[in-house]
Amino acid sequence: MKLTSQKRLGAQVMKVGKSRVWIDPDFEDEASLAITKEDIRRLVDEGAIQKRPKKGVSRGRARHILRQKRKGQRKGPGKKKGKVTAKLSGKDRWMMKIRPMRRELKRLRSEGKITRGVYRELYLKAKGNAFRNTAHMRTYIKEHKLGKVK
Repeated sequence: MKLTSQKRLGAQVMKVGKSRVWIDPDFEDEASLAITKEDIRRLVDEGAIQKRPKKGVSRGRARHILRQKRKGQRKGPGKKKGKVTAKLSGKDRWMMKIRPMRRELKRLRSEGKITRGVYRELYLKAKGNAFRNTAHMRTYIKEHKLGKVK
């Protein structure tokens, strides 16, 4: 049964789009006889014509991705855009490198493993970016025999 005009009228009455108008299959005969807006209003009140709920965009996938990101996933090299400094600035990288070295130097000096003069020399070398990391600095101390021999 063709109910296009009834659907159109129902959409106007309920102030929704035509696709959201639902006509109960049990009341199709009655609906086909409804030709005025008043007839349609009566059918809406009876529940023969109803408006379907709005369809939204599902957030299920988005929530799943968010849970994964919280776990630390989806952060590999394929996801990174921009320069290396976009994720971590040059200054932050330097601080992460120099602080452990300076801590190590202070520890060696306080334990008496290096002299004040050697401490100063190594401190300035570290400042001048002579060492890659603390391990590299320790190997330098061993190779150049800068540690105190007990």
